[in-house]
Amino acid sequence: MVPIAPELLMALAGGTAGAAGEQIWMSLRNLVRRRPADGEPHGESELTSLGQAADSAERATELAEALALRARQDPAFAEALAAWRREAEALEGTRTGAGDVRNVISGGTQTTVVQARDVHGSINLGG
Repeated sequence: MVPIAPELLMALAGGTAGAAGEQIWMSLRNLVRRRPADGEPHGESELTSLGQAADSAERATELAEALALRARQDPAFAEALAAWRREAEALEGTRTGAGDVRNVISGGTQTTVVQARDVHGSINLGG
């Protein structure tokens, strides 16, 4: 399984996707808390950690890796996580990963130009 994009996890943990995103985040929490047949759930501490610092790419990467590891170890979890991922990626405001972006700047003299995609957080120019 390809790990879930940390940017997607950050967007959901940070509330970027609104009420629907909060519901998806809660469903991930419920999924992670399910006890596997062989014992302890994995990924709960990483999920909690990202929930406390939603803008942390490091914490989001740790959660993505924990989810991928658990999916490799537990086929039922892998199937449920894949369904969760499809639902999460379909939400407006959570677009991450590959995508076509085309920026063209021409003519004249530009002073300040910003080109960005999937910004999570503030952008401050000057002052």
